[in-house]
Amino acid sequence: MDLSSMLDSTARKFPAKEAIVAGDRRYTYTDLVEQSRRAASVFRDAGLAKGANVPVVTLNTPGFVFATFGLWRAAMVLAPVNHKLTAPELRFLITHSGAEVGVVDATLLDTARAAAPGVRWLVTEAAAFPEIEVDPRDDFDALMAEAEPWDGEPVSETDIAELLYTSGTTSDPKGCLHSHRGITTVSAYCTAGTGLQSADRFLIAMPIWHSSPLNNWFLPMMFLGGTAVLLREYHPIELLRTIEKERTTAFFGPAIAYLAPLQATKAAGLDWESFDLSSMRLWIAGGALIGKDTMQTMRSAFTSGGFHQVYGMSEMGPVGTTLLPADQERKAGSIGHAGMPGVDLRVITLDGADAKPGETGEIWLRSDTRMREYLNNPEATERAFEGDWYRTGDLATLDEDGYLFIADRINDMIITGGENVYTLEVENAAREHAGVADIAVVGRPHAEWGETIVAVVVPAAGGGPSVEELREFLASRLAKYKIPRDLVPVEALPRNPSGKVLKHRLRTLVQEGAPAA
Repeated sequence: MDLSSMLDSTARKFPAKEAIVAGDRRYTYTDLVEQSRRAASVFRDAGLAKGANVPVVTLNTPGFVFATFGLWRAAMVLAPVNHKLTAPELRFLITHSGAEVGVVDATLLDTARAAAPGVRWLVTEAAAFPEIEVDPRDDFDALMAEAEPWDGEPVSETDIAELLYTSGTTSDPKGCLHSHRGITTVSAYCTAGTGLQSADRFLIAMPIWHSSPLNNWFLPMMFLGGTAVLLREYHPIELLRTIEKERTTAFFGPAIAYLAPLQATKAAGLDWESFDLSSMRLWIAGGALIGKDTMQTMRSAFTSGGFHQVYGMSEMGPVGTTLLPADQERKAGSIGHAGMPGVDLRVITLDGADAKPGETGEIWLRSDTRMREYLNNPEATERAFEGDWYRTGDLATLDEDGYLFIADRINDMIITGGENVYTLEVENAAREHAGVADIAVVGRPHAEWGETIVAVVVPAAGGGPSVEELREFLASRLAKYKIPRDLVPVEALPRNPSGKVLKHRLRTLVQEGAPAA
């Protein structure tokens, strides 16, 4: 099924039901279909043809949703873009996608124009920010209001629906091309994996341009006939107030999205128990590993429902694994057992064999949801696949029960003196030092050992450790060959807009003495 047909089907089943809520703005499924037809008309009138890649750079607003379904109705390709990108970063994506027209939030218009002055930017949310000058001919919301609804172009389920860009931690971002069938299948698998229901009201507070909020949680609501409650931008206390006001039932976010409300309410002198979170039944966490202590803190605070931890890759839709509520304590730190429904998973050792309990290998995934290819990058596409299997580049260790624990990225693993060193293990141990505010571990080429281990450390406010002090601290925590031989202090670790450390820049720093940021 294509995604426009999916929406139309849901609207026939639940015509008067709320599809999206954004503050005081509420739209039923009938409304959403109408808005998608108007948006499709706007894109057609902008001179775009079937298959055009259209970047959408917004926050969590109705305009994003209308543009998304309008593009799919017009047989065009949605390219959701990180709204935190700088102009040079955005310029790369716009150029790579070949876009001629884009949709942008009014507050991001200056960045978009600086990044791609030759692109026609249709502006949403202009009415909410009257101080921002917008040409009426480019006011997306106004153009939609005036447009004649259009049924759109015929769309096949094999047509490309999305161009998802990876976070670019090891190289320039790559564009994953996903079909309509693949994305609708993600909705079905996530529904089966987490027990989503048509009665759910899912709070979308994480950026909707990200593949997980968009494909794992927003679109399943449209698939099932649930309601997506949009919070324009994440705010820890506003999150709690929205849950209470809208009686939401499900939420997804990284660990910090759960910890920040605890910190913010305490700082503001607010009583945690005064917030009514009893409507919630699904707390879903992902984006980074969550340790036992952190998960216990989260579970103690958010008590009204069970926690799921999810792991996936943009190249896969994203789908992957789920750690179920019953396993959160006994398997803390794991990403789950085998693949979620519809997903096959293998762990392959570096010598090509299936990993046994206690062994470490690369996670391979197989599913109908996988991308078609990387846009304009056949070499990377060929490297990413082994037949039907997608090679994630993530290393995981299997325990005796078959649960997976992420060890490292293959590109980040250090081989020193013939021994494999997993940088996450070293980083986690070093973070226990009071003088370490943040840390990343990378390898430096060494003539005799192959690589030597270097700790790049952000010192704590009271001062950081010397390399000797750090080595002494780690001596009782790690095998000798895992302990860093050098330490490079920095003011901050270079990160991409999604918060992931850019280790390729750190490798350049420790090898050449070049700036990391």
